[in-house]
Amino acid sequence: MLGWLDWNIKAAPADIDESRQDAEPVCDYVMRVSKQKAEVPIAGTDTHSFVIAADTIVVQNERILGKPKDENDAFSMLSALRGKTHFVYTAIAVRTADGIEQDFCGSAVTMRNYSQQEIRAYIASGDPMDKAGAYAIQNLAFSPVDQFGGCFASVMGLPLCHLERTLKKCGIHRPNQFAAVCQNHLKYSCPITQQVMAGENVG
Repeated sequence: MLGWLDWNIKAAPADIDESRQDAEPVCDYVMRVSKQKAEVPIAGTDTHSFVIAADTIVVQNERILGKPKDENDAFSMLSALRGKTHFVYTAIAVRTADGIEQDFCGSAVTMRNYSQQEIRAYIASGDPMDKAGAYAIQNLAFSPVDQFGGCFASVMGLPLCHLERTLKKCGIHRPNQFAAVCQNHLKYSCPITQQVMAGENVG
């Protein structure tokens, strides 16, 4: 998604322990993990560079649904989510020479009542196996979501409007119109862009 902005970027995986601490609230957890990712040293950076890190989790009844371990696990997750509302939380962290700024986006997602046959066909495609919660909101063939009115990009893993306002807090200004770029690529008319850019905590 950062590639949509035509920036000169370098991808650097953060090898950290992403285990949830005992009794750690889910929102605190995702914020902590994104910050720890941003804190990882990256070779070749200088004082003019900045680091963007993000972490996204799928939560149902305070239970975090990570990437499925196998096809049976994917089937179990998709079955549990079917016809119900869950939450997707994405935290971002931007590190500059002056420190780290963070932001958070929480989205309610209601899944449609898809059939077991549809679940099996989707799993057979391989798409769920590297996705938190075992689904991709943008998958048109499976089309898992019934109702949604928040930040589509956040459920995919990177809320670009939230990123833009965080960069501005860091004193970083880029010429791209993040909202327009995002909506153009996703073919999605976002109902919350103006609220996000006004500083409201919506997702």
